[in-house]
Amino acid sequence: MHITTVLFDLDGTLVDTLPLIVQTLRKVFSDMKIPWGDDDVNVMKLIGYPLADIGEHFAGEKKAHFIELYLHYYEIEHDRMTRLYPGTLEILKYLKSRDLKLGIVTSKGRPVTLRTVAYTGLERFMDVIVTAHDVLKHKPDPEPLMKALDMLKASVEQTIFVGDSRFDILTGQKAGTLNLGVTWGLASRKELELLKADGLLDEWIEIKKYL
Repeated sequence: MHITTVLFDLDGTLVDTLPLIVQTLRKVFSDMKIPWGDDDVNVMKLIGYPLADIGEHFAGEKKAHFIELYLHYYEIEHDRMTRLYPGTLEILKYLKSRDLKLGIVTSKGRPVTLRTVAYTGLERFMDVIVTAHDVLKHKPDPEPLMKALDMLKASVEQTIFVGDSRFDILTGQKAGTLNLGVTWGLASRKELELLKADGLLDEWIEIKKYL
């Protein structure tokens, strides 16, 4: 099947923001006196959910304060700690040269997403951006991915979805796209293999063989 569309997760896939996310969460937990635990497992497994869901899980009725603190600390360090993964701009330029439609499907809120894509220069490559504010259901539900495809008038059979977490692989599988996992983000290579991703990328250039 001829590929016409490539959609991407944002954090941990295109943009290296995982250290920023973890640092921000640690500050919020400290301020609100929420136990982090002996290791990162319980917290890290929720990265990929919308911030509102993470706040509700850890802060309950104080969710609004959790979100307010998170956005405050995230904003302070955003520019210093946000960078593209190596080869990202180059591969996006290549995909555009092939006349492919490109987009981002993220569980991040729209204001922060737009700030990140503007700061990193990603916005000029994207034909669609779907965020947590644009849908009722979130990854791993296929709704965000299907909304992007609908906006682009693209078919699942001709689309690749690229992500770094189990949420991304499960989303693509439920939607019916070709699913590629990147090994430089949240999930380990072993976890992505166990999820039966259609392919794994150790560097961006490897996406060419799936087009």
